[in-house]
Amino acid sequence: MRTPESPIGLPENIDWVTAVDPPTLALRLARQVADFLNAAITERGRATLAVSGGRTPVPFFRALSSMKLDWTKVEITLADERWVAPAHPDSNERLVRENLLVGEAASAHFVGLKSEPSSATRGQESTERALAELAWPLDVLVLGMGNDGHTASLFPDAPELGDALAVATQRRCMALHPPSVPQARLSLTRSTLCQARHVLLQLQGKEKKAVLEKALVNPCREDEMPIRAFLRPGLKIYWNP
Repeated sequence: MRTPESPIGLPENIDWVTAVDPPTLALRLARQVADFLNAAITERGRATLAVSGGRTPVPFFRALSSMKLDWTKVEITLADERWVAPAHPDSNERLVRENLLVGEAASAHFVGLKSEPSSATRGQESTERALAELAWPLDVLVLGMGNDGHTASLFPDAPELGDALAVATQRRCMALHPPSVPQARLSLTRSTLCQARHVLLQLQGKEKKAVLEKALVNPCREDEMPIRAFLRPGLKIYWNP
């Protein structure tokens, strides 16, 4: 739905959903995700969901955790992870366990991206094996976006970005080492993420809206702003000021 607040240059085939504040947006997003998960369970007997970390999705996680559905048939993983222990304050797994895998959603099956090896590069293979137990493609993917246009851990300055963005790669995940952030990352690849049946992007604030508008200007330069790889027909963007 187009509103006076819709980003300049947003294609008609991308949905724009707004709310007055973070709690209202979180509830709208949670209801939509729950509907998609319920539909997947009805059609295929199980549902897979991948979520992103950061502060923005916390209200969404809490709202989703209260939704009533058969969580025993829902598998949850991450779009990306910092290569830190699950108990580390910066761990996306910890964020999800504390805010999403609670309440009604406590019975969902979670597969994290952090494995035992000491480095993300060494951990790629063990994480690939863990991910193989999930039902692919993802039913629902909820992404965020950084001020540099990164999404998941597909950072513009990561030396491995070209491989992670390659459409033809068979890898589900890949280690990335962007100099702009303190920790190595493990991210689902572009090919894995883009195969999701439903892709939703959650943004907050006028600054993120401006970043999105910049990304829409030259959508072919995915190496400069990786979020451009996901600005495709069917995307649903959820934004609040």
